[in-house]
Amino acid sequence: MYKLFGKWDMEEVEVTDPGIRRYVNIDPVIIPHTSGKHARQQFNKSEISIVERLINNMMRKENNTGKKQLTMRTVEDAFDIINQKTKKNPVQVLVEAIANAGPREEVVRLKYGGISVPKAVDTAPQRRIDNALRYISIGASQAAFKSKKTLAECLASELISASNHDAKCFSINRKDSKERVAKAAR
Repeated sequence: MYKLFGKWDMEEVEVTDPGIRRYVNIDPVIIPHTSGKHARQQFNKSEISIVERLINNMMRKENNTGKKQLTMRTVEDAFDIINQKTKKNPVQVLVEAIANAGPREEVVRLKYGGISVPKAVDTAPQRRIDNALRYISIGASQAAFKSKKTLAECLASELISASNHDAKCFSINRKDSKERVAKAAR
């Protein structure tokens, strides 16, 4: 039996949101590092483990660009903190946070003649996951910037508050504002 980072069992994680169940990969892996073997085709990013996709999103900003080992250690430390605080499997907390932080509706601009009109559309499940992971990683890095808290502590608190649907956390706040704009454009 494989365990993530040798600590957490991925088989006990359950995706409760039926919309994203097909796109969240929770196959058991020891180390989430595929070396980009799924990047050759367009929609194969759903074949990558959800933990590795979080790690890749954490590497977006300038401080961690290309430092996958450092980012993996940060995510592992954040998962340790989540496990200590909530006594739950941290991958389960990550899946719940993604389900809560992904916007279900967004706005597109349609042009009629010379006028552009906003129109609310449903968000694709793959895009929901991408946006949720991006919001979680941006929120964690912004909380850690010029702060005494480490990036792992900020990521853990962002994931815990997003899984509890706390409106104060960055990712839920961004999701709510996006859905509010879409509701106005109906």
